[in-house]
Amino acid sequence: MVIECLVLGAGQEVGKSCVVVSINGKRIMFDCGMHMGYLDHRRYPDFSLISKSGDFDNALTCIVITHFHLDHIGALPYFTEVCGYRGPIYMTYPTKALAPLMLEDYRKVMVDRRGEQEQFSYENIVDCMKKVTAVDLKQTVQVDKDLQIRAYYAGHVLGAAMFYAKVGDAAIVYTGDYNMTPDRHLGAAQIDRLHLDLLITESTYATTVRDSKYAREREFLKAVHKCVGGGGKVLIPTFALGRAQELCILLDDYWERMNLKVPIYFSAGLTIQANMYYKMLISWTSQKVKDTYATRNAFDFKNVCSFDRSLINAPGPCVLFATPGMISGGFSLEVFKQWAPSEMNLVTLPGYCVAGTIGHKLMSGKPTKIDLDEGTQIDVRCQIHQLSFSPHTDAKGIMDLVKFLSPKNVILVHGEKPKMASLKGRIQSELGIQCYDPANKDIVCISSTHYVKADASAKFIQSSLNPNFRFLNRSLEGSSVLGHVDTTAMSPLQVCDDRVAEGILIMEKNHKAKVLHQDELLDMLREQKHEVKYAYCCPVQFGKFERTENTGLLSTRDVLPISDKCSLLHLLFVKVSNELTEGSIQEFGEHLQLQSFRASVCLKDNCPYRSTDSSHNISEAVYFCCTWSLADEKLAWKVVAIMKSLDANAM
Repeated sequence: MVIECLVLGAGQEVGKSCVVVSINGKRIMFDCGMHMGYLDHRRYPDFSLISKSGDFDNALTCIVITHFHLDHIGALPYFTEVCGYRGPIYMTYPTKALAPLMLEDYRKVMVDRRGEQEQFSYENIVDCMKKVTAVDLKQTVQVDKDLQIRAYYAGHVLGAAMFYAKVGDAAIVYTGDYNMTPDRHLGAAQIDRLHLDLLITESTYATTVRDSKYAREREFLKAVHKCVGGGGKVLIPTFALGRAQELCILLDDYWERMNLKVPIYFSAGLTIQANMYYKMLISWTSQKVKDTYATRNAFDFKNVCSFDRSLINAPGPCVLFATPGMISGGFSLEVFKQWAPSEMNLVTLPGYCVAGTIGHKLMSGKPTKIDLDEGTQIDVRCQIHQLSFSPHTDAKGIMDLVKFLSPKNVILVHGEKPKMASLKGRIQSELGIQCYDPANKDIVCISSTHYVKADASAKFIQSSLNPNFRFLNRSLEGSSVLGHVDTTAMSPLQVCDDRVAEGILIMEKNHKAKVLHQDELLDMLREQKHEVKYAYCCPVQFGKFERTENTGLLSTRDVLPISDKCSLLHLLFVKVSNELTEGSIQEFGEHLQLQSFRASVCLKDNCPYRSTDSSHNISEAVYFCCTWSLADEKLAWKVVAIMKSLDANAM
């Protein structure tokens, strides 16, 4: 069984998350995002790699969306309404409620305000959401008779979920974005301990270990207070859902404690609309928010109000939350143009910014000028403050999750290439788990475990319980003269009990698998046993022999008499035991046995298997008839070679 992962987005980059996973014949698309840093063909995943004919309904079993951020859901309306996918789509209830707000806000910014070509319409968004099936946490959804999925709480943003998928005995978890530490409005990620063949995890902060949450909050509040205390304006570019609510709770509490009267503004009605959903979906928030809900709703902000565009150049200090969070366009870019030239003002960037955005340029080093387009240059004199207020987990959180789940394989996505390579090395060296960091359009194939529950026949069970004794005579340590054995030098009998349960697994259609004893198979098939054997009558040199008239046994004039064939077999057993390295030959009185190889003294003058080798003197040779099966052919010829090299004078 093989699990195949086709990375269509977020491979060695942050943006347009999209991974298509094939598990035992089922294909699941995890996330269908867009890249916020591109406006050309790189904006969307290359869907042609899923199906060149465009028949996506047959190419995919289902789509699973982890949360409402555009880099995870931004391409979904395009894929369903323009590309034509009509199959099932799954996401949590909050994601289904909030995703249309994010998608329509993006469409308005890109089309109505920036004049970009429309990728999908408002009607497309509505029609897309009609195809979505909402799921609850830990609800096992049977997509079809073979595939089941289950959502787990991921923190990060309201409604974000890790998804578990299982087909037969193969199981994986795709994390999406998650946070392993709680914050003011969301809890930490929670997941059961699962038996996984594969974990696909985000790695945004693959090498970053954050300091304490309280230290980061103090630093943020200090920077904001210092700016407004000096009469400056603070721009906080943030997405309307998630960080906006977290920071609003933080600032609202601080304003109350410090009795500050400086206004805090929201930039758009979207955030107010989002707060309404946060109040409705209170069960998805942190435990602290749920505990205090009866006395006070944490999303009823006393010091936060809506912002009017006419206030952009109004005198006096203020704090403004403006979307989008990476200053990639929209109102946050419009305000940045106006406020960036003043040294009194502050731009604080609370989260990760994708390469290609103005936010990323500001975080990479304080520029004095930013070229927006050919005719627009922004003079940057304002203060730039960067905080790790991202809702993503850090390197410690990723390692903790991987260690907790202990999957057989890990694939890293949603991260920067050099940082992913560093984390990959840590996972492999510290946890001993195979790890991959594929680029976009790469395919990773890993083997999956396949378990079969089977009944066992009574005969098979009995054979497994019974002893499997093998009696081995150890080689003799003393034998000075041919035919004369010093019995006092003989080592003890060696007894082995290799209790190995060897059976045959039978799998019939519409019947449960069953393990049979090998002897039962022929009865079940109503067949007789046929075994191909090889035979060879091998000459062995013991000296000069003659056949006695009375007994027909062999004797020699030059050495002590050999009374019977058992003595010859024993001498041969000693020789072979001393020289053979593979396995142990056993002596059974009338014959020697090693696996299927069997040797006994041949007294037939006209044996059909006898070798007529002119190099042997018939009067000095004793013939041994040897048989073996095809499986032991190589070993048999090695024993024959040892037998033929026997020299009585050397013993």
